[in-house]
Amino acid sequence: MAIEYAVIAGGCFWCTEAVFKSLIGVESVESGYTGGTRANPTYEQVCSGATGHAEAIRIGFDPAQISFGDLLDVSFVTHDPTQLNRQGNDIGTQYRSAIFPANAEQEAEAIAAIARAQEDNKDPIVTTIEPLGEWYPAEDYHQDYWDGAGQRNGYCLAVIPPKLQKLKKNFANRVKSQG
Repeated sequence: MAIEYAVIAGGCFWCTEAVFKSLIGVESVESGYTGGTRANPTYEQVCSGATGHAEAIRIGFDPAQISFGDLLDVSFVTHDPTQLNRQGNDIGTQYRSAIFPANAEQEAEAIAAIARAQEDNKDPIVTTIEPLGEWYPAEDYHQDYWDGAGQRNGYCLAVIPPKLQKLKKNFANRVKSQG
C-alpha cells in the first residue's frame, strides 16, 4: 500500500483532525502548521496571527481506498469554506480555509473540488490554494486531541459532534465502524 499525503486547513486543527481520523482509507492525521514565514513556530506564535501559518492537518491516506478529491469533498462539507480567515468564533488567518497541494495533480483536483463545492454554496468559496511549504508538526498535546483532552473541552464538545454528524450524513459509506 502506497501512502499519499494531503495537507488542508479548515479552522481549528482539533476539529478537522477528529473528522478525518474517522474515514476509511485514512492511515494517519497529524495536526500542524504550514503556509507561514517563521521556522518552527509554536502554537502561541501561530495563534497570534503574526507568523502567517494556518492550523492545518497532514493526512496520510491510501489512494486505493479514498482519493484526494474525496478528502477535499469531506473538508468542504464539514467546515464553512465561505468564511474568510475564520471558522465560527475562531478568527484570524491561522483559521483560513486552504488547500496545500503536493503536486500538479493535487492542484488540479483542488480546483475541481472548489468548483464542486461552489455548486452547493450560495456564498462564494474563499478557500485558497497555496504552495505546500515547510510542514511543522504541532506540539504533542495537540495530536489526537479529540480522543483525549477534547472530550473534556467545552469548545470541542460544541463544535466536533456536529462536524461528525455532517460527515456521517453525507459520507456514511466512508466512515470507519465504531465497534
